[in-house]
Amino acid sequence: MAVIDHLVYAVPDLAAAIDWFEEATGVRPAIGGSHDGMGTHNALVSFGESYLELIAPDPTQPDPPTSGLPRPFGLDDVLAPGGVGASLVGFAVRPEDGETIDDVGDRMFDAGHDPGPVADMSRLTPDGDRLAWQLTFPTERTLPFIIEWGDTARPNTTQPGGVELDDFVIVHPRPFDLLPVIAALGLDITVTAPDADDQRSGLRATVTSDLGELHL
Repeated sequence: MAVIDHLVYAVPDLAAAIDWFEEATGVRPAIGGSHDGMGTHNALVSFGESYLELIAPDPTQPDPPTSGLPRPFGLDDVLAPGGVGASLVGFAVRPEDGETIDDVGDRMFDAGHDPGPVADMSRLTPDGDRLAWQLTFPTERTLPFIIEWGDTARPNTTQPGGVELDDFVIVHPRPFDLLPVIAALGLDITVTAPDADDQRSGLRATVTSDLGELHL
């Protein structure tokens, strides 16, 4: 089976988002580093078994189309004027012990969703260490992409804690279309239809801390 590895929350400015999250929860996310060639950088905070990634455009890297590639997770559209702004833009699952990223990908494919090819990724930490992992790039916001950390320590075990993921919901106009994939992965996630006056797909999460609830 698979387990949720992390949620991805897009923000326009990483430093401002770190301050905002700390004010809301009392926990300050730690700088993760830059994704070379992707035009993004991130900060992380642990939920315990999973974690939250705040991801933002990296001002030290070229803007698309100068870089030749759009930023991942549709950041350029989400954060553009008229876009939805700061929001959950994706989530990752990881294989359980004894499984591989290919095993999880095969189950998704058999359930009717092609997770895409596996790619090698890395980032440089503020301490100068290079972390490496493998993932499939997301092709559908409301379905997970897959990540495998290999010998790299998972961020949920190394980043600041003190917050919990209390609730996570996938919103989709046709929720039954997603259920075969969610079931094939063995995930305990609520999939629901949107409100009648808003048919947009998306992700919702509730994070709890000593300061109360934060809705993402």
